[in-house]
Amino acid sequence: MDNAAKLFSAASNKQNTRVFRFYCELKEEVRPELLQQALERALETYPLFLSVLRKGVFWHYLEKSNLHPEVKEEYREPCSRLYIRDKKSLLFEVSYYKKRINFEVFHVLTDGTGATAFLKELVKDYLYLAHGKEGLEDVFLHPEDMTIQDQENDSFVKYYSKEARKPKNRKASAYQLKKVHKENGRLRVDERVLSVKEVLEHSRRLGVSMTVFLTAALLCAIHEEMTRQQEKRPVVLMVPVNLRKFFPSDSMLNFFGWIEPGYDFQGKDASFEDVLGQVQQYFKQELTKEKMETHMSELLALEMNPVLRLAPLDLKNLCIQAGAKIAEKNVTAVFSNMSAVNMPEEYAAYIDRFGIYTSTPKMELCICSFEDKLSLGFTSRFDTENIQRNFYRILREQGIHSERVEPDFPEPDVPGELEMKVYKCFCLLCLAAVILMFSLHFNHRPEVPWTLFTAGGIASMWLASTIGFFKRHNLLKNTMWQLILVTVGCIIWDVLTGWHGWAVDFVLPMLSIGVLFSMVVISYMQKYTVRDYMIYLVMAAGYGALLPMILVLAGTVTLKLPSLLGAGFCVLFLAGLVLFKGRELKEEMGKNFHI
Repeated sequence: MDNAAKLFSAASNKQNTRVFRFYCELKEEVRPELLQQALERALETYPLFLSVLRKGVFWHYLEKSNLHPEVKEEYREPCSRLYIRDKKSLLFEVSYYKKRINFEVFHVLTDGTGATAFLKELVKDYLYLAHGKEGLEDVFLHPEDMTIQDQENDSFVKYYSKEARKPKNRKASAYQLKKVHKENGRLRVDERVLSVKEVLEHSRRLGVSMTVFLTAALLCAIHEEMTRQQEKRPVVLMVPVNLRKFFPSDSMLNFFGWIEPGYDFQGKDASFEDVLGQVQQYFKQELTKEKMETHMSELLALEMNPVLRLAPLDLKNLCIQAGAKIAEKNVTAVFSNMSAVNMPEEYAAYIDRFGIYTSTPKMELCICSFEDKLSLGFTSRFDTENIQRNFYRILREQGIHSERVEPDFPEPDVPGELEMKVYKCFCLLCLAAVILMFSLHFNHRPEVPWTLFTAGGIASMWLASTIGFFKRHNLLKNTMWQLILVTVGCIIWDVLTGWHGWAVDFVLPMLSIGVLFSMVVISYMQKYTVRDYMIYLVMAAGYGALLPMILVLAGTVTLKLPSLLGAGFCVLFLAGLVLFKGRELKEEMGKNFHI
């Protein structure tokens, strides 16, 4: 994976899904059967999108899958989570609603430029299938000599340079929006349409680009909601930059940087013109190839560090999450300009507009244009629209009018919320039962502490069920967790009941063999590929071979024969994997231990 994808995979969660939606509003109702055919055609052009995210020992990585994506009518909140840990699933989704074709993608897979290319191909294929008989010709929207390797190139690594690095300057913390969060944390989407011609002409009269003009307007809109006390911190925007404009690349992976224009309003009666002038100066200074190369190399410096590369993935993820939290304090909001979406003239006649917005823990404004329609999409989880109101009023004062797009979404289907409620009720019942057992124990003081044993059994059941619930998307990983959990649990029970040795003499070797058989059966029944089950078979066999032998050598085991037989079986199982699946084993170990 590219550098940005490594950060997104670690920092994503249920509240911050790192998913963005790029959509196309047609002038006709979408026909789902044709959209399914168009999706299959588009994937032939861009097979990278059939990748799934897998977890290695040191890094996550993308791997091609044989999963078959299905077009669905829109059924849930926009930009909902696509990547669920332990669940093998594609990192994008295509849906439709009335006249709208939605393409949602996890940012690990691609950036805005890659998403634009895929959506254009998808829409082109759909319109060709729908109107080809009317004379609409099939066309190429991408370079004809572009190869799959070009699409999968990691351009961050290609253009990385140690010489371009320089010491980082400490950044001041930016003003943070602290509005009331929307009920249930739902994403609020506010969309409007402007005239591209009107915005461009006004920007040119001011001697700035459209992006500079809108950046200044957003800074001022945020400032209007600040108190004098809050003006102690500057307002700072993160503005993503397409690095392909500076470094040639046909990569469909992430290849972007960003700049952070801002304004310190403290003690100033700053006019729009003052803010605009400073933003323009900042863009001129920062939007250079040299600055972008420096920033890009700074991002890759940690990834390239030989010591840090050897750190386990879970430790890296914790560090990345902590770093992301710190970095969030340097930014107030995000403004992303996806630029113009161009389609062949004969296809444009069937399209009304394109639009884009994204899931965000902050406030984000995304824009893109098609012909003379500039689509703006504000997203936030705050229960207020004051900043959006201020922004459009500033534009109106500048002579630019906007047309509101009323939200048109189906009622979301959220079965995940019901599952979580059932799990929470189960947890509450288990806790109530444990409290009851402890109350009975201290009230009656039975000679045989059956109440404590019952409480321990309930706690064990809750722990096993909890792991089963959260690891339910990956049966093999669930089985591996249960192997470790039951082994440790039995040893603890053995110790608490006076240590008879049954946990290590019988449970450990028999359970290891049983788990290996169950993994083979699960893999067969679920029709898993070799790469899906290989690492779990190796882990289970290694666990069953090493742990009993360590306990035998340490003198902990009383009856040695079951442990020796169990360990011998696991060693033979590993030998069988090497002999019969040696190439796949080597390939899978290489991916999982990639440094």
